[in-house]
Amino acid sequence: MTASTSASTAAWAGEPTDRSRRMVADAAPVPFWLDRAERPAARERLVGEESTDLLVIGGGFTGLWAAVQAAEENPSRSIVLVEGARIAEGATGRNGGFCAASLVHGLGNGFERYADELATLQRMGRETLAEIAAALTRLGIDADAEHTGELDLANFDWQAAELDELVTEARRLGEPVESLDAEQARARVNSPLVAGGLFDPDVMIIDPAKLAWGLAVAADRLGVRIYEHTQVRSLSDTGDAVVATTALGSIRAQHVIAATSASTPLVRKVGWMIVPVWDYVIVTEPLTDQQLASIGWNGREGLSDCGNRFHYFRLTADNRILFGGYDAFYYYGGKTDSRLADKPEEAALLGEHLLQVFPQLEGIKVSHTWGGIIDTCSRFNAFWDVSMGGRVVTVVGFTGLGVGASHFGARTALDLVDGRDTERTRLEMVKSKPLPFPPEPVRWFGITLTRRELARSDRNRGKRGVWLRVLDALGLGFDS
Repeated sequence: MTASTSASTAAWAGEPTDRSRRMVADAAPVPFWLDRAERPAARERLVGEESTDLLVIGGGFTGLWAAVQAAEENPSRSIVLVEGARIAEGATGRNGGFCAASLVHGLGNGFERYADELATLQRMGRETLAEIAAALTRLGIDADAEHTGELDLANFDWQAAELDELVTEARRLGEPVESLDAEQARARVNSPLVAGGLFDPDVMIIDPAKLAWGLAVAADRLGVRIYEHTQVRSLSDTGDAVVATTALGSIRAQHVIAATSASTPLVRKVGWMIVPVWDYVIVTEPLTDQQLASIGWNGREGLSDCGNRFHYFRLTADNRILFGGYDAFYYYGGKTDSRLADKPEEAALLGEHLLQVFPQLEGIKVSHTWGGIIDTCSRFNAFWDVSMGGRVVTVVGFTGLGVGASHFGARTALDLVDGRDTERTRLEMVKSKPLPFPPEPVRWFGITLTRRELARSDRNRGKRGVWLRVLDALGLGFDS
Protein backbone atom coordinates (compact mmCIF):
# COMPACT_ATOMS: atom_id res chain seq x y z
CA MET A 1 0.00 0.00 0.00
CA THR A 2 1.49 3.31 -1.06
CA ALA A 3 0.07 6.49 0.42
CA SER A 4 -0.54 9.60 -1.62
CA THR A 5 0.85 12.92 -0.50
CA SER A 6 -2.54 14.25 0.63
CA ALA A 7 -3.29 11.16 2.69
CA SER A 8 0.20 11.22 4.17
CA THR A 9 0.15 14.80 5.40
CA ALA A 10 -3.50 15.49 6.25
CA ALA A 11 -4.94 15.38 9.76
CA TRP A 12 -8.40 15.24 11.24
CA ALA A 13 -9.92 18.56 12.27
CA GLY A 14 -9.76 19.14 16.00
CA GLU A 15 -12.70 21.53 16.23
CA PRO A 16 -16.01 22.09 14.43
CA THR A 17 -16.08 24.77 11.72
CA ASP A 18 -18.74 27.27 10.72
CA ARG A 19 -19.69 25.08 7.77
CA SER A 20 -20.08 21.96 9.91
CA ARG A 21 -22.12 23.84 12.52
CA ARG A 22 -24.50 24.95 9.77
CA MET A 23 -24.50 21.38 8.47
CA VAL A 24 -26.01 19.98 11.69
CA ALA A 25 -27.99 23.01 12.88
CA ASP A 26 -31.42 21.73 11.83
CA ALA A 27 -30.86 18.04 12.57
CA ALA A 28 -33.31 16.13 14.77
CA PRO A 29 -31.47 15.01 17.96
CA VAL A 30 -32.91 11.47 17.80
CA PRO A 31 -31.70 8.20 16.25
CA PHE A 32 -32.58 8.00 12.55
CA TRP A 33 -33.45 4.30 12.95
CA LEU A 34 -36.14 5.04 15.54
CA ASP A 35 -37.54 8.23 14.00
CA ARG A 36 -39.82 6.53 11.47
CA ALA A 37 -43.51 5.88 11.06
CA GLU A 38 -42.98 2.12 10.95
CA ARG A 39 -41.78 2.06 14.55
CA PRO A 40 -44.27 -0.23 16.33
CA ALA A 41 -46.32 0.94 19.28
CA ALA A 42 -44.98 -0.04 22.69
CA ARG A 43 -46.27 -3.23 24.24
CA GLU A 44 -47.92 -3.12 27.67
CA ARG A 45 -45.91 -3.01 30.88
CA LEU A 46 -45.96 -5.82 33.43
CA VAL A 47 -48.53 -5.35 36.19
CA GLY A 48 -48.90 -8.03 38.84
CA GLU A 49 -47.18 -11.37 39.14
CA GLU A 50 -45.85 -13.67 36.43
CA SER A 51 -44.21 -17.09 36.48
CA THR A 52 -42.01 -18.52 33.74
CA ASP A 53 -39.37 -21.08 32.92
CA LEU A 54 -37.00 -18.50 31.40
CA LEU A 55 -36.89 -14.75 32.01
CA VAL A 56 -34.90 -12.66 29.56
CA ILE A 57 -34.04 -9.16 30.77
CA GLY A 58 -33.30 -6.68 27.98
CA GLY A 59 -35.03 -6.01 24.66
CA GLY A 60 -31.91 -5.40 22.61
CA PHE A 61 -30.28 -7.81 20.19
CA THR A 62 -28.88 -10.18 22.82
CA GLY A 63 -32.15 -10.51 24.71
CA LEU A 64 -34.24 -10.87 21.57
CA TRP A 65 -31.94 -13.51 20.08
CA ALA A 66 -31.97 -15.40 23.39
CA ALA A 67 -35.77 -15.43 23.51
CA VAL A 68 -36.18 -16.43 19.86
CA GLN A 69 -33.54 -19.16 19.98
CA ALA A 70 -34.93 -20.58 23.24
CA ALA A 71 -38.48 -20.62 21.84
CA GLU A 72 -37.44 -22.24 18.56
CA GLU A 73 -35.42 -24.86 20.38
CA ASN A 74 -38.15 -25.79 22.87
CA PRO A 75 -41.68 -24.60 21.95
CA SER A 76 -43.06 -25.87 25.28
CA ARG A 77 -40.75 -23.66 27.34
CA SER A 78 -42.49 -20.62 28.82
CA ILE A 79 -40.48 -17.44 28.19
CA VAL A 80 -40.94 -13.86 29.33
CA LEU A 81 -38.88 -10.94 28.00
CA VAL A 82 -38.91 -7.57 29.73
CA GLU A 83 -37.46 -4.30 28.47
CA GLY A 84 -36.97 -1.28 30.71
CA ALA A 85 -37.79 1.21 27.97
CA ARG A 86 -38.86 0.16 24.45
CA ILE A 87 -37.59 -2.52 22.08
CA ALA A 88 -34.38 -1.24 20.40
CA GLU A 89 -34.34 1.93 22.52
CA GLY A 90 -30.78 1.42 23.75
CA ALA A 91 -27.61 0.47 21.90
CA THR A 92 -29.55 -1.78 19.50
CA GLY A 93 -31.33 1.20 17.93
CA ARG A 94 -28.35 3.56 18.06
CA ASN A 95 -25.52 1.71 16.31
CA GLY A 96 -24.27 1.75 12.74
CA GLY A 97 -25.76 -1.56 11.65
CA PHE A 98 -22.46 -3.38 10.98
CA CYS A 99 -23.23 -7.08 11.45
CA ALA A 100 -19.74 -8.56 11.47
CA ALA A 101 -18.60 -12.15 11.85
CA SER A 102 -15.98 -11.17 14.44
CA LEU A 103 -16.72 -12.31 17.99
CA VAL A 104 -13.59 -10.65 19.41
CA HIS A 105 -13.87 -7.02 18.28
CA GLY A 106 -11.68 -7.50 15.22
CA LEU A 107 -8.60 -9.46 14.33
CA GLY A 108 -6.18 -7.13 16.10
CA ASN A 109 -7.92 -7.63 19.45
CA GLY A 110 -8.31 -11.33 18.71
CA PHE A 111 -4.60 -11.87 18.03
CA GLU A 112 -3.74 -9.99 21.22
CA ARG A 113 -6.09 -11.89 23.56
CA TYR A 114 -7.12 -15.22 22.06
CA ALA A 115 -4.26 -16.37 19.84
CA ASP A 116 -4.57 -20.03 20.86
CA GLU A 117 -8.25 -20.34 19.97
CA LEU A 118 -8.62 -17.53 17.43
CA ALA A 119 -9.01 -19.90 14.46
CA THR A 120 -11.94 -21.57 16.26
CA LEU A 121 -13.46 -18.22 17.20
CA GLN A 122 -13.21 -16.99 13.62
CA ARG A 123 -14.91 -20.14 12.34
CA MET A 124 -17.66 -19.75 14.92
CA GLY A 125 -18.04 -16.11 13.90
CA ARG A 126 -18.58 -17.03 10.27
CA GLU A 127 -21.06 -19.71 11.32
CA THR A 128 -22.88 -17.12 13.42
CA LEU A 129 -23.13 -14.71 10.49
CA ALA A 130 -24.55 -17.50 8.32
CA GLU A 131 -27.04 -18.39 11.07
CA ILE A 132 -28.19 -14.76 11.28
CA ALA A 133 -28.73 -14.61 7.52
CA ALA A 134 -30.66 -17.90 7.63
CA ALA A 135 -32.79 -16.66 10.54
CA LEU A 136 -33.79 -13.54 8.61
CA THR A 137 -35.18 -15.77 5.87
CA ARG A 138 -36.71 -18.35 8.21
CA LEU A 139 -38.39 -15.74 10.42
CA GLY A 140 -39.44 -13.49 7.54
CA ILE A 141 -37.54 -10.43 8.80
CA ASP A 142 -36.82 -7.61 6.34
CA ALA A 143 -33.87 -5.77 7.88
CA ASP A 144 -32.55 -4.25 4.63
CA ALA A 145 -29.62 -6.67 4.91
CA GLU A 146 -26.83 -6.24 2.35
CA HIS A 147 -23.88 -8.66 2.41
CA THR A 148 -21.46 -6.02 1.18
CA GLY A 149 -18.47 -6.72 3.42
CA GLU A 150 -16.43 -4.03 5.16
CA LEU A 151 -13.57 -1.95 3.82
CA ASP A 152 -11.12 -0.75 6.47
CA LEU A 153 -9.42 2.36 5.13
CA ALA A 154 -5.98 3.66 5.94
CA ASN A 155 -6.16 7.45 5.97
CA PHE A 156 -2.43 8.00 6.38
CA ASP A 157 0.71 6.22 5.25
CA TRP A 158 1.57 4.80 8.69
CA GLN A 159 -1.87 3.22 8.89
CA ALA A 160 -1.36 1.63 5.46
CA ALA A 161 1.79 -0.07 6.74
CA GLU A 162 -0.09 -1.37 9.80
CA LEU A 163 -2.85 -2.75 7.57
CA ASP A 164 -0.22 -4.61 5.56
CA GLU A 165 0.95 -6.32 8.76
CA LEU A 166 -2.62 -7.23 9.72
CA VAL A 167 -3.29 -8.69 6.25
CA THR A 168 -0.21 -10.90 6.60
CA GLU A 169 -1.37 -12.20 9.98
CA ALA A 170 -4.94 -12.68 8.76
CA ARG A 171 -3.86 -14.70 5.74
CA ARG A 172 -1.67 -16.89 7.95
CA LEU A 173 -4.87 -17.68 9.84
CA GLY A 174 -6.67 -18.44 6.58
CA GLU A 175 -8.91 -15.37 6.63
CA PRO A 176 -10.33 -14.36 3.22
CA VAL A 177 -9.23 -10.72 3.44
CA GLU A 178 -8.11 -8.63 0.49
CA SER A 179 -5.34 -6.04 0.58
CA LEU A 180 -5.79 -2.84 -1.46
CA ASP A 181 -3.21 -0.23 -2.31
CA ALA A 182 -4.16 3.44 -2.47
CA GLU A 183 -5.22 3.32 -6.11
CA GLN A 184 -7.33 0.19 -5.64
CA ALA A 185 -8.98 1.55 -2.50
CA ARG A 186 -9.79 4.87 -4.18
CA ALA A 187 -11.36 3.02 -7.06
CA ARG A 188 -13.92 1.83 -4.49
CA VAL A 189 -14.17 5.02 -2.41
CA ASN A 190 -13.33 8.33 -4.05
CA SER A 191 -11.74 10.23 -1.18
CA PRO A 192 -8.48 12.16 -0.74
CA LEU A 193 -8.18 10.53 2.70
CA VAL A 194 -7.54 7.02 1.41
CA ALA A 195 -4.03 5.58 1.50
CA GLY A 196 -4.93 1.89 1.26
CA GLY A 197 -7.44 -0.61 2.52
CA LEU A 198 -8.31 -4.06 3.78
CA PHE A 199 -11.51 -5.72 2.59
CA ASP A 200 -13.29 -8.19 4.88
CA PRO A 201 -16.14 -10.02 3.10
CA ASP A 202 -17.66 -11.39 6.33
CA VAL A 203 -19.83 -8.37 7.19
CA MET A 204 -23.50 -7.62 6.53
CA ILE A 205 -24.93 -4.12 6.67
CA ILE A 206 -28.39 -4.07 8.23
CA ASP A 207 -31.07 -1.75 9.56
CA PRO A 208 -30.69 -2.45 13.30
CA ALA A 209 -34.11 -1.23 14.38
CA LYS A 210 -35.91 -3.23 11.70
CA LEU A 211 -33.96 -6.31 12.78
CA ALA A 212 -34.94 -5.78 16.43
CA TRP A 213 -38.58 -5.09 15.60
CA GLY A 214 -38.65 -8.18 13.38
CA LEU A 215 -37.15 -10.34 16.12
CA ALA A 216 -39.77 -9.06 18.58
CA VAL A 217 -42.59 -9.99 16.18
CA ALA A 218 -41.02 -13.42 15.69
CA ALA A 219 -40.76 -13.86 19.46
CA ASP A 220 -44.44 -12.93 19.82
CA ARG A 221 -45.34 -15.50 17.19
CA LEU A 222 -43.29 -18.16 19.00
CA GLY A 223 -45.18 -17.57 22.24
CA VAL A 224 -42.76 -15.31 24.12
CA ARG A 225 -44.56 -12.85 26.40
CA ILE A 226 -42.95 -9.40 25.97
CA TYR A 227 -43.39 -6.44 28.30
CA GLU A 228 -41.97 -2.98 27.62
CA HIS A 229 -41.48 -0.09 30.06
CA THR A 230 -40.78 -2.80 32.65
CA GLN A 231 -37.49 -2.28 34.42
CA VAL A 232 -36.22 -5.02 36.71
CA ARG A 233 -35.06 -3.43 39.94
CA SER A 234 -33.61 -6.47 41.67
CA LEU A 235 -33.11 -10.22 41.50
CA SER A 236 -33.42 -12.48 44.54
CA ASP A 237 -32.65 -16.17 44.86
CA THR A 238 -35.38 -18.07 46.76
CA GLY A 239 -33.59 -21.40 46.54
CA ASP A 240 -35.91 -23.01 44.01
CA ALA A 241 -36.35 -19.98 41.71
CA VAL A 242 -35.26 -16.40 41.05
CA VAL A 243 -37.68 -13.54 41.65
CA ALA A 244 -37.33 -10.39 39.56
CA THR A 245 -38.94 -7.34 41.11
CA THR A 246 -40.30 -4.55 38.90
CA ALA A 247 -42.07 -1.29 39.68
CA LEU A 248 -45.57 -2.77 39.37
CA GLY A 249 -45.04 -6.48 39.74
CA SER A 250 -42.70 -9.44 39.91
CA ILE A 251 -41.65 -12.46 37.87
CA ARG A 252 -40.79 -15.84 39.31
CA ALA A 253 -38.39 -17.67 36.96
CA GLN A 254 -36.50 -20.93 36.98
CA HIS A 255 -33.71 -19.37 34.92
CA VAL A 256 -32.72 -15.82 33.95
CA ILE A 257 -30.61 -14.36 31.15
CA ALA A 258 -29.63 -10.75 31.84
CA ALA A 259 -28.71 -8.87 28.65
CA THR A 260 -28.68 -5.37 30.08
CA SER A 261 -25.92 -3.78 27.96
CA ALA A 262 -24.63 -0.58 29.58
CA SER A 263 -27.43 -0.34 32.17
CA THR A 264 -26.49 -0.93 35.79
CA PRO A 265 -26.02 -4.71 36.10
CA LEU A 266 -28.40 -6.65 38.31
CA VAL A 267 -25.50 -8.79 39.57
CA ARG A 268 -23.23 -6.50 41.56
CA LYS A 269 -19.88 -8.10 40.70
CA VAL A 270 -20.57 -7.56 36.99
CA GLY A 271 -20.77 -3.83 37.63
CA TRP A 272 -17.03 -3.70 38.29
CA MET A 273 -16.31 -5.16 34.86
CA ILE A 274 -18.13 -2.70 32.58
CA VAL A 275 -18.25 1.04 32.11
CA PRO A 276 -20.75 3.07 30.04
CA VAL A 277 -18.93 4.88 27.22
CA TRP A 278 -20.74 7.33 24.94
CA ASP A 279 -20.43 7.31 21.15
CA TYR A 280 -21.95 9.85 18.72
CA VAL A 281 -23.43 9.54 15.23
CA ILE A 282 -24.77 11.72 12.41
CA VAL A 283 -26.92 10.80 9.42
CA THR A 284 -27.16 12.99 6.32
CA GLU A 285 -30.12 13.75 4.12
CA PRO A 286 -30.45 11.31 1.17
CA LEU A 287 -27.72 11.77 -1.45
CA THR A 288 -28.67 12.70 -4.98
CA ASP A 289 -27.61 10.49 -7.88
CA GLN A 290 -24.95 13.08 -8.73
CA GLN A 291 -23.58 13.10 -5.19
CA LEU A 292 -23.48 9.30 -5.10
CA ALA A 293 -21.62 9.20 -8.39
CA SER A 294 -19.07 11.75 -7.11
CA ILE A 295 -17.99 9.61 -4.14
CA GLY A 296 -17.83 6.23 -5.88
CA TRP A 297 -18.68 3.66 -3.19
CA ASN A 298 -20.56 1.56 -5.74
CA GLY A 299 -20.05 -1.59 -3.69
CA ARG A 300 -21.90 -0.03 -0.71
CA GLU A 301 -19.39 -1.62 1.67
CA GLY A 302 -19.38 -0.72 5.32
CA LEU A 303 -16.43 1.60 5.86
CA SER A 304 -14.16 2.14 8.83
CA ASP A 305 -10.86 3.93 9.21
CA CYS A 306 -7.90 2.70 11.18
CA GLY A 307 -6.86 5.17 13.85
CA ASN A 308 -7.04 4.57 17.56
CA ARG A 309 -9.96 6.98 17.33
CA PHE A 310 -11.81 5.65 14.30
CA HIS A 311 -14.89 6.50 12.28
CA TYR A 312 -17.41 4.02 10.89
CA PHE A 313 -19.72 4.90 8.03
CA ARG A 314 -22.21 3.26 5.71
CA LEU A 315 -25.03 3.97 3.29
CA THR A 316 -28.62 3.47 4.40
CA ALA A 317 -31.29 1.89 2.20
CA ASP A 318 -32.37 5.37 1.03
CA ASN A 319 -28.76 6.47 0.38
CA ARG A 320 -28.06 8.61 3.40
CA ILE A 321 -24.58 8.44 4.93
CA LEU A 322 -24.39 7.35 8.55
CA PHE A 323 -21.09 8.58 10.02
CA GLY A 324 -20.09 7.97 13.63
CA GLY A 325 -17.39 7.21 16.13
CA TYR A 326 -13.98 8.89 16.35
CA ASP A 327 -14.09 9.87 20.00
CA ALA A 328 -15.70 8.04 22.92
CA PHE A 329 -16.60 9.70 26.19
CA TYR A 330 -16.70 8.46 29.75
CA TYR A 331 -18.39 10.80 32.21
CA TYR A 332 -17.35 10.78 35.86
CA GLY A 333 -19.29 8.27 37.90
CA GLY A 334 -20.46 6.42 34.80
CA LYS A 335 -23.24 8.88 34.02
CA THR A 336 -25.97 7.61 31.70
CA ASP A 337 -28.25 10.66 31.82
CA SER A 338 -30.26 10.72 28.58
CA ARG A 339 -29.42 14.42 28.14
CA LEU A 340 -25.87 13.34 27.27
CA ALA A 341 -27.23 11.77 24.06
CA ASP A 342 -27.51 15.24 22.49
CA LYS A 343 -24.06 16.75 21.98
CA PRO A 344 -24.25 19.27 19.11
CA GLU A 345 -20.55 20.15 19.17
CA GLU A 346 -19.57 16.51 18.69
CA ALA A 347 -22.07 16.18 15.84
CA ALA A 348 -20.56 19.26 14.20
CA LEU A 349 -17.05 17.82 14.51
CA LEU A 350 -18.23 14.59 12.88
CA GLY A 351 -19.76 16.70 10.12
CA GLU A 352 -16.41 18.38 9.47
CA HIS A 353 -14.68 15.00 9.37
CA LEU A 354 -17.25 13.72 6.87
CA LEU A 355 -16.47 16.67 4.61
CA GLN A 356 -12.77 15.92 4.94
CA VAL A 357 -13.46 12.39 3.71
CA PHE A 358 -15.81 13.56 0.94
CA PRO A 359 -15.14 17.23 0.13
CA GLN A 360 -17.36 16.81 -2.93
CA LEU A 361 -20.38 16.73 -0.56
CA GLU A 362 -19.90 20.35 0.51
CA GLY A 363 -23.32 21.81 1.33
CA ILE A 364 -25.00 18.56 2.35
CA LYS A 365 -27.19 18.70 5.46
CA VAL A 366 -27.43 16.34 8.41
CA SER A 367 -30.93 15.12 9.24
CA HIS A 368 -30.31 13.25 12.54
CA THR A 369 -27.73 13.32 15.33
CA TRP A 370 -27.59 11.20 18.47
CA GLY A 371 -25.47 9.55 21.10
CA GLY A 372 -25.58 6.06 22.52
CA ILE A 373 -24.00 4.16 25.39
CA ILE A 374 -21.59 1.29 24.79
CA ASP A 375 -21.09 -1.41 27.43
CA THR A 376 -17.31 -1.44 27.49
CA CYS A 377 -15.12 -3.96 29.30
CA SER A 378 -11.36 -4.13 29.62
CA ARG A 379 -10.96 -6.83 26.96
CA PHE A 380 -13.36 -5.15 24.46
CA ASN A 381 -15.60 -8.13 23.72
CA ALA A 382 -18.46 -9.92 25.45
CA PHE A 383 -18.13 -11.93 28.64
CA TRP A 384 -20.50 -14.19 30.56
CA ASP A 385 -21.15 -14.46 34.29
CA VAL A 386 -22.99 -17.31 36.02
CA SER A 387 -24.51 -16.58 39.44
CA MET A 388 -27.27 -17.60 41.89
CA GLY A 389 -26.46 -21.27 41.71
CA GLY A 390 -26.37 -21.30 37.93
CA ARG A 391 -29.87 -19.88 37.55
CA VAL A 392 -28.74 -16.43 36.33
CA VAL A 393 -26.43 -15.80 33.36
CA THR A 394 -25.37 -12.26 32.49
CA VAL A 395 -23.85 -11.45 29.10
CA VAL A 396 -22.51 -7.92 28.53
CA GLY A 397 -19.33 -6.07 27.50
CA PHE A 398 -19.65 -6.16 23.70
CA THR A 399 -17.88 -2.76 23.38
CA GLY A 400 -19.63 -1.62 20.23
CA LEU A 401 -19.32 -4.63 17.93
CA GLY A 402 -22.32 -6.55 19.16
CA VAL A 403 -24.76 -6.61 16.23
CA GLY A 404 -23.45 -9.97 15.03
CA ALA A 405 -21.75 -11.15 18.23
CA SER A 406 -25.02 -10.76 20.17
CA HIS A 407 -26.41 -13.86 18.43
CA PHE A 408 -23.40 -15.88 19.66
CA GLY A 409 -23.63 -14.22 23.07
CA ALA A 410 -27.26 -15.25 23.41
CA ARG A 411 -26.67 -18.81 22.19
CA THR A 412 -23.81 -19.25 24.67
CA ALA A 413 -25.87 -17.77 27.51
CA LEU A 414 -28.59 -20.35 26.79
CA ASP A 415 -25.99 -23.13 26.94
CA LEU A 416 -24.74 -21.84 30.27
CA VAL A 417 -28.14 -21.31 31.87
CA ASP A 418 -29.14 -24.85 30.87
CA GLY A 419 -25.87 -26.31 32.14
CA ARG A 420 -24.75 -27.67 28.78
CA ASP A 421 -21.20 -28.71 27.96
CA THR A 422 -20.70 -27.42 24.40
CA GLU A 423 -17.90 -26.22 22.17
CA ARG A 424 -18.96 -22.69 23.06
CA THR A 425 -18.91 -23.16 26.83
CA ARG A 426 -15.49 -24.82 26.66
CA LEU A 427 -13.91 -21.71 25.10
CA GLU A 428 -11.41 -19.88 27.29
CA MET A 429 -13.06 -16.67 26.08
CA VAL A 430 -16.31 -17.85 27.64
CA LYS A 431 -14.80 -19.25 30.82
CA SER A 432 -12.64 -16.19 31.56
CA LYS A 433 -13.54 -12.69 32.71
CA PRO A 434 -12.13 -9.24 31.93
CA LEU A 435 -10.14 -7.43 34.56
CA PRO A 436 -12.37 -5.14 36.65
CA PHE A 437 -12.16 -1.36 36.52
CA PRO A 438 -10.96 0.47 39.64
CA PRO A 439 -13.34 2.63 41.70
CA GLU A 440 -13.70 6.37 41.20
CA PRO A 441 -11.82 8.65 40.95
CA VAL A 442 -9.12 6.27 39.69
CA ARG A 443 -11.53 4.91 37.07
CA TRP A 444 -12.22 8.34 35.57
CA PHE A 445 -8.55 9.32 35.68
CA GLY A 446 -7.39 6.11 33.98
CA ILE A 447 -9.99 6.22 31.22
CA THR A 448 -9.43 9.94 30.59
CA LEU A 449 -5.65 9.50 30.44
CA THR A 450 -6.06 6.58 28.04
CA ARG A 451 -8.31 8.62 25.75
CA ARG A 452 -5.77 11.45 25.70
CA GLU A 453 -2.87 9.09 25.01
CA LEU A 454 -4.76 7.38 22.17
CA ALA A 455 -5.33 10.78 20.59
CA ARG A 456 -1.67 11.62 21.07
CA SER A 457 -0.67 8.32 19.45
CA ASP A 458 -2.76 9.15 16.38
CA ARG A 459 -1.05 12.55 16.13
CA ASN A 460 2.32 10.81 16.45
CA ARG A 461 1.92 8.40 13.53
CA GLY A 462 0.65 5.58 15.70
CA LYS A 463 3.57 5.52 18.15
CA ARG A 464 2.36 4.44 21.57
CA GLY A 465 3.62 6.32 24.60
CA VAL A 466 4.60 4.93 28.00
CA TRP A 467 1.04 4.75 29.36
CA LEU A 468 -0.29 2.81 26.35
CA ARG A 469 2.71 0.47 26.41
CA VAL A 470 2.04 -0.28 30.07
CA LEU A 471 -1.60 -1.08 29.25
CA ASP A 472 -0.44 -3.31 26.39
CA ALA A 473 1.86 -5.20 28.73
CA LEU A 474 -1.03 -5.71 31.17
CA GLY A 475 -3.31 -6.95 28.39
CA LEU A 476 -5.49 -3.84 28.63
CA GLY A 477 -4.40 -2.06 25.47
CA PHE A 478 -6.96 -1.13 22.83
CA ASP A 479 -6.44 -1.98 19.16
CA SER A 480 -9.23 -0.79 16.89
